[in-house]
Amino acid sequence: MDHTIKKHILTLQGFYLFAFFGVGSLFPLLSVYLSEVEQLSGYQIGTIMSIGPITMIFFQPIWGIICDVTSKPAKVLSIATAVAGVFGIGYVFLHEYLWLIAIAVMIAIFQSAIIPVSDSIALKYTSKVRVNYGNIRLFGSLGFGVAVFVMGHLSEGWMGPRVIFYAFFLSLLIASLLALHAPKEKASTAVNIKSGMKELLTMKKFLLFLAITFLVFGPNLANNTYFGLFVEDSGGTYTGIGIAFMIAVLSEIPFMRVAGNLIARIGLLPIATLAGIASLVRWIFYFTEPSLWLVYSSAVIQGLSIGLFIPAGLQYIKEITPSCITVTAITVYAAIGNGLGNWFSTFAGGLVYDSFNIYGVYLFFAALSLLGVVLSFWLMKLEKETLTFRQVQES
Repeated sequence: MDHTIKKHILTLQGFYLFAFFGVGSLFPLLSVYLSEVEQLSGYQIGTIMSIGPITMIFFQPIWGIICDVTSKPAKVLSIATAVAGVFGIGYVFLHEYLWLIAIAVMIAIFQSAIIPVSDSIALKYTSKVRVNYGNIRLFGSLGFGVAVFVMGHLSEGWMGPRVIFYAFFLSLLIASLLALHAPKEKASTAVNIKSGMKELLTMKKFLLFLAITFLVFGPNLANNTYFGLFVEDSGGTYTGIGIAFMIAVLSEIPFMRVAGNLIARIGLLPIATLAGIASLVRWIFYFTEPSLWLVYSSAVIQGLSIGLFIPAGLQYIKEITPSCITVTAITVYAAIGNGLGNWFSTFAGGLVYDSFNIYGVYLFFAALSLLGVVLSFWLMKLEKETLTFRQVQES
């Protein structure tokens, strides 16, 4: 491999490692910090934690436009990453509820640039030099998983839980410096969602899969907010929370690697349905108030659910939409799952947590996932009927 290419690949891998280490340092343990240290209610925690997903819907296209106008995505990525880290330190000094909301908003605005801009740079560069993008993106999962484990352990040390904010700042600062040396690829993250929207809204399969994504994927992302509280309520310490998160996140890697072969053998929708069933089983199991060691053991189910749903869902969207509107379709799909579904599950989960307890949150997640699985079977039936109709027409 050419020395310059190797250097750029290592730079991108380093960026993903530190950027996701920062995210993994803060967000999985933030809900526990807000509950224990700041003494906030479930409603208040849910509000703060749901700000990021809803902000993503509005600000990601804006960052795309900024990158296109400036033609300097690496510089934009570097600045946004550094500023997000700086605002993270605000949690150390400000403790009023409204100030905490303001901090969450500012972090979300700048953090919303990190994934789309870095993915745009990495995807374009890896396609040009014929390198597997997955070998770069895996460093993000690695960084996230290791961060939660390390921060869980350090939170019990002399610095206490506030160490997560310093780790967030330092990690994003390093990632910001690495971004300056990223390949100078022109990003094209800005997408006109309105173009092709009319056609998408007439596609029954597309709308059904959006609903499935909302119901299945939303709770999986919202689990990042409540899993720490769940492990704590099950008797786990900060270190225990870190161990559970590390097992869950790192388990995604092997499932993502075998997803392609499973999809080729079984099909896209059956794999997506299997992922939904895995999520349903996990949430019901958590509702039964299992012992801590069973929580650790069952965390690998996250690999089966998220590790399979992400590649299957993205590929299914590409398959059922015309190539001329695929980018718009994927943008809408991401907004529904990562944005709206995540926000709704996080916010509503906070209300449930306030009215009942953490186990009630997982019963709520189970109810959403059950609806998603039912819709998945309905969509598979619709696909089968469409295939049968085409075969009859052709014969």
